[in-house]
Amino acid sequence: MKPDAWSLPAVRALPPSARDEADTAPLLPALRALWRREWRLTLRRRSDSAGVLMFFVLVASLLPLAVGPSPALLEKLAPGAIWIAALLASMLSLPRLFASDHQDGSLELMLIAPHPLGALVLVKALAHWAGSGLLLVLATPVLALQFGLGPAATATLCLSLLIGTPVLSLVGAIGSALTVGLRGGGTLITLLVLPLCVPVLVFGAGAVEATQAGMDATPHLSVLGALLLLALPLGPWAAALALRIAND
Repeated sequence: MKPDAWSLPAVRALPPSARDEADTAPLLPALRALWRREWRLTLRRRSDSAGVLMFFVLVASLLPLAVGPSPALLEKLAPGAIWIAALLASMLSLPRLFASDHQDGSLELMLIAPHPLGALVLVKALAHWAGSGLLLVLATPVLALQFGLGPAATATLCLSLLIGTPVLSLVGAIGSALTVGLRGGGTLITLLVLPLCVPVLVFGAGAVEATQAGMDATPHLSVLGALLLLALPLGPWAAALALRIAND
């Protein structure tokens, strides 16, 4: 089997000259190599992505069964219900964000790499979103039909999820980094991350509710965009700091 370029045994097997060359490698090729590795792992773990998607669909589908078939009530509850389902589904795969790297030594390699650790964490968080959050966005129009949402509300819901779910992955990376290597880390991640994601939930659902009321959803979407712009640099930086603290 071909050794993984990001595994510690593979690096240790390199001759000294090759290690020196790897230490001076440019950042962008290293990020592309890490992205390809993460995407290959996602494809190998298709059951994980399928589990996140099925959980999202099941949680969102339980509400119509609980509250009854009233179209007006379902349409009113749809934004919050779908956003809560997306938030909970995104928590499922967070414990595995750094777990495999911690087990095979790749995390140690990332810590000693000459490249900024925050940039490497950013690639991993985006790969996590592509294998989970993006699937939720693609499944949302089907769930919107179940709740009887109109085309405008459905479009706003998909757009809010497209902007907001990357924030969930970026913030979730902080919780995953803080609990890497801990038993029962999944529960702890949920307790750490959920309170930080409340603003995303509020403004994401608020954008759809504004559209349903005939108002402009731009302010809510703008706040979501601002949260994403804040999370893109701050999330990986905080997660990188947490990884260094956890491995000291």
